[in-house]
Amino acid sequence: MRPTNTKNIALCGLLAAAAVVMMLLGGLIPLSTYVCPMLACLLCYVVFRICGARLAVVWYAAVAILAVLIGPDKEASLVFLLLGYYPILKPGIDRSPLRILWKVLLFNFSVLLLSVLLIAVMGLDILGDSSTVSFAFTLILLLLGNLVFFMLDRLLSVLDKKTKTRRKNG
Repeated sequence: MRPTNTKNIALCGLLAAAAVVMMLLGGLIPLSTYVCPMLACLLCYVVFRICGARLAVVWYAAVAILAVLIGPDKEASLVFLLLGYYPILKPGIDRSPLRILWKVLLFNFSVLLLSVLLIAVMGLDILGDSSTVSFAFTLILLLLGNLVFFMLDRLLSVLDKKTKTRRKNG
């Protein structure tokens, strides 16, 4: 466990501010509902690798709370709330022999919970009418979401390998 010092706390504060600004931009830039939370996840990875798991969890909680409270795009805020902690869990999941199954379950459960929250709590009708076309469109979006989630997972794996190689060489 890394000692908590003022340099790490200051870094966490700056990266949290950057992540909150990134989440706030989600309301200004069209189609950034899923891009901004994933970029914030990359910042969570940086905090996790430099400052350790304890500060990364605190960082995630602070950014998630601020994003939900002041973020203009509530769907993007909820995506970060439900998936922003993934870089912290990833090393533990990757040690499991059933890692792909755990990742699929984690993502799809989070998307299901997000859908329930958007429909029940916020009153958003994300499914539209209940026609066959709407169901097919929803299924395609879910498959594309899984693809993007695994691209994020792959990016985090590549970053992890590069940081480990740099630590060995440096």
